[in-house]
Amino acid sequence: MAACSFRRSIASQLSKVLDLPPENLIKSISAVPVSRKRRVADFQLSIASVTEDCSSDCLTKDPNLQAQKLAERLKCDAVVNEISAGPGTVNFTINRELLAKTVLQQVLKDGSEYGVRSELFSTVPKQKAVVEYSSPNIAKKFHIGHLRSTIVGNFIANLKAALGHEVKRINYLGDWGMQFGLLGVGFQCFGNKEKLKSSPLQHLFEVYVQINKTGEDEDTKKMAKDFFRKLEEHDEQTLSLWKQFRDFSIEEYIRIYKRLGVHFDEYSGESFYQEKSQEVLKMLEDKGLLQKTIEGTGIVDLSEKKDLSSFSTVMRSDGTSLYITRDLAAAIDRMDQHSWDTMIYVTDKSQSNHFQHLFQILKLMGYDWAERCQHVSFGLVQGMKTRRGEVIFLEDVLNEVRSRMLHNMASAKTSREIDDPMETAEKVGLAALIIQDFRGLLSSDYQFNWDRALQSRGDTGVFLQYTHARLHSLEQTHGNAHPTDVNVACLQEPDAISVLQHLLRYDEVLYRSSQDLQPKHIVSYLLTLSHLAAVAHRALPVKGSAPDLAQARLCLFQAARLVLANGMKLLGITPVTRM
Repeated sequence: MAACSFRRSIASQLSKVLDLPPENLIKSISAVPVSRKRRVADFQLSIASVTEDCSSDCLTKDPNLQAQKLAERLKCDAVVNEISAGPGTVNFTINRELLAKTVLQQVLKDGSEYGVRSELFSTVPKQKAVVEYSSPNIAKKFHIGHLRSTIVGNFIANLKAALGHEVKRINYLGDWGMQFGLLGVGFQCFGNKEKLKSSPLQHLFEVYVQINKTGEDEDTKKMAKDFFRKLEEHDEQTLSLWKQFRDFSIEEYIRIYKRLGVHFDEYSGESFYQEKSQEVLKMLEDKGLLQKTIEGTGIVDLSEKKDLSSFSTVMRSDGTSLYITRDLAAAIDRMDQHSWDTMIYVTDKSQSNHFQHLFQILKLMGYDWAERCQHVSFGLVQGMKTRRGEVIFLEDVLNEVRSRMLHNMASAKTSREIDDPMETAEKVGLAALIIQDFRGLLSSDYQFNWDRALQSRGDTGVFLQYTHARLHSLEQTHGNAHPTDVNVACLQEPDAISVLQHLLRYDEVLYRSSQDLQPKHIVSYLLTLSHLAAVAHRALPVKGSAPDLAQARLCLFQAARLVLANGMKLLGITPVTRM
């Protein structure tokens, strides 16, 4: 990684002055964010990050004076050609030709692994991670509410995998519970086998709506209860119908996941843990954790003083399991199956309490690995409507975004040049959805806005795709450049330097996202990269320039496109080459 060699060189000189090992200093030396308004250094050392460890008497209490004194004791060399003090920082500017040569060679050599090979990750142990996400309820059309879990979970799994961790992607389906009793009765009354085969989820949705109209009727309730009881007793006919609901649902989901560019290693579900949840209840009882209420329900006391001021209900009065009991069984089973190091659940923030209880109960049961379970929560999306009104189903949104992008592309008169405008519109539209979703903190609710999301200028997924396609077109027209043949003295203009400086920061951005699992750092980085590349593309033409200059600029744009594509793929976006 280009930034690593520069950080090491700076750390080596600092270690002699500060009397600290170089490895203690490397993470304190960070690439400086590019400013469009003024020239900035390439790296800076924050004085605050080293004063605690520092035994050198060169550091006083005033951080600005500390920075000044330290800068005076350091010398420029073949790598660093300028050292200056800032407010509480020491700034380092790398030799400009060395910067261009090192960055371009590293990006083009590492390709898709640029940034992830950085020594910033050298102390992070490679882990086996289980990521549970998406998790829709079967026999229901894919609701828009599941979009965030799907794309956030996909991002986390992509990032972990890119950093060399072993990742298991699990889709934990809501495929068990009393609602299937009601649906089973509904299908017996209103179902049609042909419609079930041709349009399963739409038909089951219609059946569910019809049976719900009589759902409060005592006879219907009794029939639903009987149906679910038969299901729990593994009655062959009842189980066969439920299995059809499940299989057809998964087929339909896989089709939608394909449109989203998402895949899973395992389709699990609550039904898998129906029997194992009974074992969990037995374990809770044996450990003296299961208490019975007057009504006969089973609870676990979670209060510190054991006064039931906080508890979790784990069993119905008839002895059957609940959602949390099946989650307990699933967590224990996954540890047995996969021996994971970390398990991440991706759901909306309304379930925070549920996961808090889940992890607490696991700890009380003696499972220390509960400390390594994590709930990544997210806020709600508001205002996602199609032209026809309120949106319920994800497929409506995917169709809408594709149709709007096709319209925009046709207006821009570019879609005639594209082999498959429909597929391109789908990929660009999905990028628009993902970037609008990932720009802020995941835990925040946000207001969705179609016009803002689909703008081709500004901070949007459409702009990222447009920039990627434009840079790709440049390579198609002029061919690929080879960094070994490039005259880096030709890349000294401020707009070229800004792109190179920004490419230096990529590993730090990946590291930050890997620490807090927030995609917004990568989104912000890619949007800035696209803006810098657009400015450079206008100011530094390839066409009509002298061969040396054209080759150097082509190499710069190729490096920018590679890093842009890498980041987009981590976010779950497929870069397009024409639009």
